[in-house]
Amino acid sequence: MLEVKNLTKIYSDGTVALKNVSFTVQDGEFLVVIGLSGSGKSTLLRCINRLIDPTEGDILWNGVNTTTAGTKELRVIRRKIGMVFQHFNLVKRSSVMTNVLCGRLGYVSPAATLIGRFSRQDTERAYRAMDMVGIRDQAKKRADELSGGQQQRVGIARALMQEPEMILADEPVASLDPVLAHTILGYIEKINQQTGVTVLCSLHYLDLVQRYATRVIGLKAGEIVYEGTKNDILNMTDTQFKEIYGEEAQRVGTGSITGGTQL
Repeated sequence: MLEVKNLTKIYSDGTVALKNVSFTVQDGEFLVVIGLSGSGKSTLLRCINRLIDPTEGDILWNGVNTTTAGTKELRVIRRKIGMVFQHFNLVKRSSVMTNVLCGRLGYVSPAATLIGRFSRQDTERAYRAMDMVGIRDQAKKRADELSGGQQQRVGIARALMQEPEMILADEPVASLDPVLAHTILGYIEKINQQTGVTVLCSLHYLDLVQRYATRVIGLKAGEIVYEGTKNDILNMTDTQFKEIYGEEAQRVGTGSITGGTQL
């Protein structure tokens, strides 16, 4: 279980990205974080695995306080928390296989990784991860030869190599078209449902939230202004919608908004 308690993040320029944020995530949930750009979604996800150090508050992952963990303890914690990035964060000139194997860096010695030495077991594990997201046939290609959707599948396979108990997906489909967005989220949902991996994912579009989330948190200016289940999102009122996205925002169907802002 993940417990976030009174989490605050203030950047060096004085920007308050998160303010007293508290919530829990049960094992196996698919929690989606929504909100406008600048609402604190990415900061929240990156605080959870300490890519960003919080200013105040506590984050407990399986009873361990990650905010006070030292370097060695944090390395062990991060093994079980996979990360999927909006812009893929791949080594473009390296092969798909090499990028996927990078997910094992927390398990092998730094010396071995410098010379690209991975065990047969890790190689077999990489093929299984690529099979799960349908890119085994791309294993020998360079990452920059792939489409955006394929590159994001490499990112997911890399996260799977950590044998994660939780995956943090930071706007994983923001740069993809709607068809590819459903494909990528479908793979993440498959992992969630078939392996029981907990997922925390930030998303833009309500139709995707309604389709994939089991629970939702809405952020505005770094504070939680909404919490609900999938059914709650399906029945979200205009008042609740505007509380998250502002008075000028208007829904168009279920998937987008107008009024100078974008979900």
